[in-house]
Amino acid sequence: MSDGTVFDLEKLATRMNDYFPLINGHEKRCKNWFTGAGLGMFIHWDHTSEQGIEISWPLVGGVFALPGGKNVSVDQYHSTEATFNPTKWDPKEIAKLAKDAGMAYIVFTSKHHNGWATWPSKVGNRNITSSPYGKAGGDILRTYVDAVRAEGLKVGVYYSLSDWGHEDYLAWKDEYLPYVFGDSAPMGTPEQWQRYRKYLKDQLTEILTNYGQIDMLWFDGAWERSDEDWNSKDIGDHIRSLSPNTLINDRLFTQGDFRTPEQWIPAQPLPEPWECCMTMNYSWAYVPSDTAFKSPYEILRTLIEVVSRGGNLLLNIGPRGDGSLVPEERDIMVELAKWMKTNKESVVGVTPGLEPWQFYGPSTQNGNLVYLHQFAMPSESVVARGIKVARVKSVKILGSNEELKFTRRTAINDISLKDPDGEIIIDVKGKNLSGLIPVIVLDLSANPDEVSLRNW
Repeated sequence: MSDGTVFDLEKLATRMNDYFPLINGHEKRCKNWFTGAGLGMFIHWDHTSEQGIEISWPLVGGVFALPGGKNVSVDQYHSTEATFNPTKWDPKEIAKLAKDAGMAYIVFTSKHHNGWATWPSKVGNRNITSSPYGKAGGDILRTYVDAVRAEGLKVGVYYSLSDWGHEDYLAWKDEYLPYVFGDSAPMGTPEQWQRYRKYLKDQLTEILTNYGQIDMLWFDGAWERSDEDWNSKDIGDHIRSLSPNTLINDRLFTQGDFRTPEQWIPAQPLPEPWECCMTMNYSWAYVPSDTAFKSPYEILRTLIEVVSRGGNLLLNIGPRGDGSLVPEERDIMVELAKWMKTNKESVVGVTPGLEPWQFYGPSTQNGNLVYLHQFAMPSESVVARGIKVARVKSVKILGSNEELKFTRRTAINDISLKDPDGEIIIDVKGKNLSGLIPVIVLDLSANPDEVSLRNW
């Protein structure tokens, strides 16, 4: 790696998200709201955005995967803790944009790996109170949770287990370079570690008792220590003793309710609840030099592919240092909202639809309705195979009341069967399949006894 990133693969092998099974009862817990949620928003933001560099990683020399993770000194990285004053931070606007874009929940970075908390924590002194914004009484976490709840969305809080600024963790120093995945940061004495674990649990107590119902805790950074060191069961028990319905991601080792593939879509549906977290460009936080934003079409395609495999997409934004939104990120949200106004029902509250061999594209299903997402514009017809053709009541373009003509076709010897499998050929010649990705919806609620089949 050109940035000098080093890996201890042996240690990392037992610290990956999917090494441990999910906790018992996770499916029932996720069904309360997470399964089928479809789309959520991730927000990576703290004082570092004033510098226009990636969150946390520049502190330890940068990281291979992030273009904004350039190496800066420890003193330079922490310098904006004393100047952070996001006067344009408007969580109400963000929550409204999220809701309009069909998002069901938001996850906000309350404390990233650098260890600086975005709320006036009573444990430790590295938090919002070091900044002009905090000195004036500001509490970013409070404004976030209030705005999200006001829009009727679920509240998620990101919290990093690792802490590169805490004296008992230990705080990262320039001389510790290079950072070694699986072996950094250095570990202090057993007494220091116990003090840090108490600090961690005390901060979680603040989040779970002072900020109302927290619907999700999204952990990260566990790879720096073993499960034995973290005693993840103890942390999970602590969380659920305070907030029994709070979901936990799989990055707290043994305590996870759902999986979290990052920046990629699994090729096949996962057998467990899952969520793909992804950036709009290549950066999590605000990096002005990273202008490689995905198009609204690419993001929408990603959402549809994720949902058609049974997952949720957690789509990230990174506000600027003054709290304002990056124009490209706002524009993407607006475009998503336009598409959702007509097509939301095809990606929210749905399950995977047809198998890949049945339709040339992703599909979803909700009861008797099957949604066919048109990644490529058909010129003449659309075919769906291997379905109960006598149950097809109607075919429409989603958002239109106009029914599309279709032909049922079965094997010759199956024509006499009451409820045979076959294919339907949908006539789309001259039809208005418009928008970023149009959706055709099949209604399979017909009574086979009332449908006559023929082979011509």
